[in-house]
Order: sequence, then structure tokens, then C-alpha cells
Amino acid sequence: MSEFKVSKNQEGEAVTFVFEGSIDEDAVFSGLEAAGAQSVSLDLDNVKSINSCGIREWIKWVKTIPGESKITYKKCPKVIVDQINMVAGFLPDNAKVESFYVPYFSEDSGNEKMVLFEEGKDFNGGEVTAPDEFTDEETGDEMEMDVIESKYFKFLNK
Repeated sequence: MSEFKVSKNQEGEAVTFVFEGSIDEDAVFSGLEAAGAQSVSLDLDNVKSINSCGIREWIKWVKTIPGESKITYKKCPKVIVDQINMVAGFLPDNAKVESFYVPYFSEDSGNEKMVLFEEGKDFNGGEVTAPDEFTDEETGDEMEMDVIESKYFKFLNK
């Protein structure tokens, strides 16, 4: 397991939390406060895993963010997207997903690549506008989206 770390950056009424490692029973959220923040950004790019204890602690912590704050989830890895889709309260009502990763796979080489989907570029509201397949610039592999779209993108319609 990778160690859980969080860094906090506050500029005026905007707070950014950058998460790293595994969100599990050892994850400590105490001291991560966003009181008075108008906007709270959660950068989840380096989250490696999350388990049921971590989910419970995450939901308890997210509820401490003031209800009038606008919460933005950024760079959500697949493990986070799966929780957003399955667990009520993981993405609170005052939150939105700004960007998330989608796995693509090459049948020919067996390579997998995580592609970042960004709001306004690859999706708008519940509509995904990104390609079902693409050519990986690094390897030249033809890659196809490796998710069931109706399930993976379900959170976009919330």
C-alpha cells in the first residue's frame, strides 16, 4: 500500500487539496479544513486505491466542507470514478467532476492507457464527446475505450 498524503494550498477563498496514495483505514482527514472557502478543489490524480474504510472516512470528511462551498473533483482516477458511481454521498450535491481518467486498451499490444477527459473538451453535462477509439501517439497503437460507457459515465447525469 502507498502512504496516504494530503497537501493543502489556500489562496484567498479558494482551497485546493492534493491527495496521494491509498485512502484506507490509515487515512487521516483530521485537520483538513475548508472553513470559509468559496471553492474547494480536490486533486485526486495520485490516488492509487480506496477501500471500504476509506470510503467511509471520505464521506465523513466531505460532509465537513461547508454546504455553500463549490467542490470540484479533478483528475479522478478510475478507482474514484467507480466510487462516485456506486456510493451515495461520495460526490456531494454541491460538487462536480471537472476531469477524470478513462481507460483505453489495445487488443494488438495489450497496452492500457489512462486518458484524461476534461469538462468542455471531452464532455459537457451528461454528454461525452470524446472518441470511442484513438491512436496512441507514443506507441502508434489503435486503442479502444475499455469501459461500459452507460455504467462508467453514469455520474455525469447526476
